Amino acid sequence: MALQLTAALVTLATPEVECLVHFYSQLFHQQPIHYQPDRYAEFNLPGLRLGIFKPRQDHEAEFQHRVQTGVSLCLEVADLDAAIVHLTALGFPPTSEIMTAPHGREIYGTDPIGTRLILHQPVAPPRSQPPEAHRQPQEPLGEWPPKPVQHP
Repeated sequence: MALQLTAALVTLATPEVECLVHFYSQLFHQQPIHYQPDRYAEFNLPGLRLGIFKPRQDHEAEFQHRVQTGVSLCLEVADLDAAIVHLTALGFPPTSEIMTAPHGREIYGTDPIGTRLILHQPVAPPRSQPPEAHRQPQEPLGEWPPKPVQHP
């Protein structure tokens, strides 16, 4: 039976919930839609829900030894230059120079607990085309459903 998803959200675990709530409230110019002081907060963004939580005491060990992962929080912005000024004013200047790629411009940064942020400004489609016409056609996914992954 397939998952019957109704929504998805990304969560960040930290003992410093209030620090992250303050940072993301300022970054997003909004208050969380759900908030339990020093325990949980949730932001509702276009295309994403972001949760911040303090692990329960019996689960703290799972989150103590943070290792570098390939996960980044990628935020698409309308004006990258203004976003850089805003991020810098919050005390977290970008950790990279502006990079230009075929899909747009972007910079890297971090939040107060070291979560990698990517601020991305997409290339604007030509004015004569609707935004959907600018998107590249998707390649077929291959075999579906995929074969189960074997774990050691």
